[in-house]
Amino acid sequence: MIFCVEDDTSIRELMVYTLKASGFEAEGLIDGKSLFEAISNKKPKLIMLDIMLPEMDGIEILKKLKSKSSTASIPVIMATAKGTEYDKVMGLDLGADDYLTKPFGMMEMVSRVKAVLRRTITEEVDETLKVGELELNMTEHTVISCGEKIQLTLKEYEMLKLFMKHLGRVYSRDQLLQKIWEADYAGETRTVDVHVGTLRTKLGKCGGYIETVRGVGYRMQEH
Repeated sequence: MIFCVEDDTSIRELMVYTLKASGFEAEGLIDGKSLFEAISNKKPKLIMLDIMLPEMDGIEILKKLKSKSSTASIPVIMATAKGTEYDKVMGLDLGADDYLTKPFGMMEMVSRVKAVLRRTITEEVDETLKVGELELNMTEHTVISCGEKIQLTLKEYEMLKLFMKHLGRVYSRDQLLQKIWEADYAGETRTVDVHVGTLRTKLGKCGGYIETVRGVGYRMQEH
């Protein structure tokens, strides 16, 4: 199920129609209140979220989604108005998985939805990655740092998994943007720095495994 949160009726109905025609289950919602009511009944696979919404805007809704363990892992694609660079960067920094700039084509929307869903499919193989006192279970999508279960956003989880799978390998900020976001966000490497900083903080002592390689990017090393 994909929830499309959009207060413009014609756009919302077109999004839902296109997604259904592309083989997805989809439901249109008008605002944040109706979104959270719908989530309480059924957890979606993805949320299409407009930023310009009445009462509670998309950024506020995203913050609320990412602050709760029950909804933090739901992928979110933000819809931003042309020229609102601040909203786009803010959304990515808060854990949005992708964004679309209005007006966007319906086929572009479907393509972005498929790309995000491909990244979020749970791996079939029961595999646990271990680095020092850090464990990541790829089947259960859980992370344990120094014996404590840690709640991560989808982007933080994917970044940590990449580092743990390729211990010692240095990734530039641009490489991380392309691998984790599957898109070229030229000039938005600050997004990577913000996510790495938050990830280190959440991991506590184990956050020190993620090293900054001056002038290049980041890598993970067991100390």
